[in-house]
Amino acid sequence: MNGFRNGFAISYTHSVNKGRVKDFYKAKGRNLVCDRTVFVSYGAGIPEPQEMPGAVFSSTDEGYEISNINRTVERLVMAVGIVANHALSIEDKNGKYTDYFLADFFEPQTSIVFQTKNVSIADYIFHHIK
Repeated sequence: MNGFRNGFAISYTHSVNKGRVKDFYKAKGRNLVCDRTVFVSYGAGIPEPQEMPGAVFSSTDEGYEISNINRTVERLVMAVGIVANHALSIEDKNGKYTDYFLADFFEPQTSIVFQTKNVSIADYIFHHIK
């Protein structure tokens, strides 16, 4: 499994058009960079490619894609949605994404934060392996 080395995606059901949206993130230093989004239909909050220098719009088998977004955030803060059905998607070694629905791990409306963090191997072993 590649895990997070190739990044991860957050998917959700759009509140207006009810289609699935998948935003792809990669770690870059201490930041997260959203490099592309895939969606089935435009709705409120879906970016327009011309709003982002260098962004490229294309049509794919999965729907529409805007790549080369390069939106950088120090941390991604979100609330686990009831209707949005948020999922964390992780790519395996075959390039297939597995969805982990956040409501299976957190109560609805729980605020969660995704961010990078440097952790020493000793801290990891002593605090996370039992």
